[in-house]
Amino acid sequence: MSRKGLLIVVSAPSGAGKTTLCKEISRALPNLQHSISYTTRKPRPNETDGVHYFFVTQEKFNKMIKDKEFAEWAVVHGNLYGTSKKQLSEMMDGGIDVILDIDSQGAMQIKENWGNGVFVYILPPSFDDLRRRLTERNSDATNEIKKRLENAKKEIPYYKRYNYVIINDKFEKALEDLKSIITSERLKIDKFNTDMIDEKFNL
Repeated sequence: MSRKGLLIVVSAPSGAGKTTLCKEISRALPNLQHSISYTTRKPRPNETDGVHYFFVTQEKFNKMIKDKEFAEWAVVHGNLYGTSKKQLSEMMDGGIDVILDIDSQGAMQIKENWGNGVFVYILPPSFDDLRRRLTERNSDATNEIKKRLENAKKEIPYYKRYNYVIINDKFEKALEDLKSIITSERLKIDKFNTDMIDEKFNL
């Protein structure tokens, strides 16, 4: 059955585990791909260009903005992040469900400009837990952690503008919750070719 792919937009404060959840769910469910964002941020030691992000220069990113190549873009923690319109359209037009791991600024742009989407916000159990996670992952300097926590205070209130909220206390439970959301959305009546069903049942 031919259908347009779903767009699942996932946001969270830095350190809540959204990227890990998105990567894992795209492995766990068939016909679901994790969209790769463009960024001007420098890659971390364990990150690969074209796998985790497309790492580009500020000049290249600015040209893409000028050429209107982004479905959304935002400044996050002092770096630029964006989602390619072309990549998103090609995947969804091909019937692939796309999971997009972006911040609230970008999610609100998608909500306003892109049309239908499924919006999921990931929260840690508490702000203290978020602080502990950012400190323990040892990937950012102290001033960077402070900046991320300050940004989290501004971002978290956006959760009320999403369709679903998941508390990422236990990873496996959060993964099951995300899986349930996507499965339910795939089974909605507007995702089916009702003419084909009517024909099969002589309706």
